[in-house]
Amino acid sequence: MTDLGKIDRAFFERHVASNLGADRGDVNLGPTHGVDFGVLDIGGRALVTATDPLSILPALGFERAARFALDLILADVAVSGVSPSHLSICFTLPETMTDDEFATIWETIDAECVDLGVAIVTGHTARYSDPSYPWVGAATAMGVGDHGEIVRPDGARPGDRLLLTTGPAVEAVGLLSTLFPDQLDLPEDVVSAAQDRLDEVHCVRDALTAAAAGPVTAMHDVTEGGLAGAVNEMADGSGTRFAIDREAVPMRPGVAEVCEHLGMDPWAATSCGSLLIAVDPEGAEDVRAALDARGTVAAEIGRVEAIEGETVDSATGGEVFVDGDRLEHPGTDPSWAAYADLAGDG
Repeated sequence: MTDLGKIDRAFFERHVASNLGADRGDVNLGPTHGVDFGVLDIGGRALVTATDPLSILPALGFERAARFALDLILADVAVSGVSPSHLSICFTLPETMTDDEFATIWETIDAECVDLGVAIVTGHTARYSDPSYPWVGAATAMGVGDHGEIVRPDGARPGDRLLLTTGPAVEAVGLLSTLFPDQLDLPEDVVSAAQDRLDEVHCVRDALTAAAAGPVTAMHDVTEGGLAGAVNEMADGSGTRFAIDREAVPMRPGVAEVCEHLGMDPWAATSCGSLLIAVDPEGAEDVRAALDARGTVAAEIGRVEAIEGETVDSATGGEVFVDGDRLEHPGTDPSWAAYADLAGDG
């Protein structure tokens, strides 16, 4: 069986990275493994853009599901430090979605976009016979800023402090406990605490807050492959060593219990809503304070170090050590298999 989730790096390098259409001079940053956005130069200004599938989970309620879906889409631009400003959105609706349900989704997205200053500029909406929940379309987010404002996930420098917001597996645990509560043989208070984690799955405003408080040198949202994937991708991109203190990593209520029950490594499971941030030492406390003022958990979990005897650039690769032991990229995200198992039992 082919692994679920994103294609692996080897396939990306072999089949995608070398086949990117026309070679245009206005593309400052094209598809890059571990980087979730691209950058165009438009008359000297930077247009940051990112495309993602649109996932609507009716079990969350259509209003909550729409906010959840939109944050995931806008986050890949927000982590660049540039505010999302425009949105192109395509809905391929299942036949079972009613007009009232879609109206709730659209009006919720509209209200959230108004609050964030995002204009919806184009799109497509239609019902088809094959689509099914949760995958009901896709969207492209855009943001316009100065090239010098852009924060890339491969920009970490030796001496930087590493901050983590929220914690590992928050998204995976929040979703699985909400969608399949009756299939978790756990105390009611543990399941309830795990379900509360969904309220922490948001990072657009956190990313912009961190970038403004900085100086932030690199930022990455903790999605597929979880924290273990994110730290390896950031270290590889910058050609540095990440030294992490396991005890400093925040673990939110309900996460450890649900992960253990499902046989899921919390450090390998998706945690959209969590941000891994490399910050110049002089700005680390300012970033933590700004996030704390938003009510967001933020912890300093380690530091960035030079790899002895190596030139620090993306060509050398990087390495991650947790309490002195090497941490490898997990390769696959266990939350996909956990979801499939639970859905199959339902």
